[in-house]
Amino acid sequence: MANNQLSLLPFYAGWDAYNQRLVAAIAPLTQEQLALRTTPQHWSIGMYVTHIVANRAWWFHVRMGEGGDDLTSLELWALGVCEADVDPGHTAGELVAGLEKTWQMIEEALARLTPADLEQVFPPLNQAERVRHAKLVEPALQPYAQMWLDATARSGEVRPAVSCQQIIWGVLEHDIHHGSEISTTLGVHGLPVVEMD
Repeated sequence: MANNQLSLLPFYAGWDAYNQRLVAAIAPLTQEQLALRTTPQHWSIGMYVTHIVANRAWWFHVRMGEGGDDLTSLELWALGVCEADVDPGHTAGELVAGLEKTWQMIEEALARLTPADLEQVFPPLNQAERVRHAKLVEPALQPYAQMWLDATARSGEVRPAVSCQQIIWGVLEHDIHHGSEISTTLGVHGLPVVEMD
């Protein structure tokens, strides 16, 4: 089989197990447990999971065009978390559904993509595209969507184009980073952690 016909999925083996372990750690949590933080300055468990779900949807769905319209509501799910340190209060069931839905999207993309696809470059979003995405969020998140738009417009920052390889690695790295924060928070409070081999 030629190199460009290989699926990327085997190269990311283990990410699926990590997602399953993250789901297993989150699924039994109560609202009170999802609100736990290591310190008042850190996000809650629920905020970290919300952020993981939104990050996956943003990079794979918005930037790479993976998945279907059912992921649109998750694209900016973490608005408020990043902009105002607000815990959206998603239930464990909602968070698990978000993790599972975004993982399915990632797994399908990795199964379809080949090593040659890693070089594909995705241009940055312009302000008009950001406005379009901000208008798609649920009404409760609209104030945070406006905060996000205002902050990006004020900064004048032009984000560079990114390759498929950068996106995949960045999302995996992000999952592991915030997953470890979730695990630490669970452990500090005497709850079962995200199990690792």
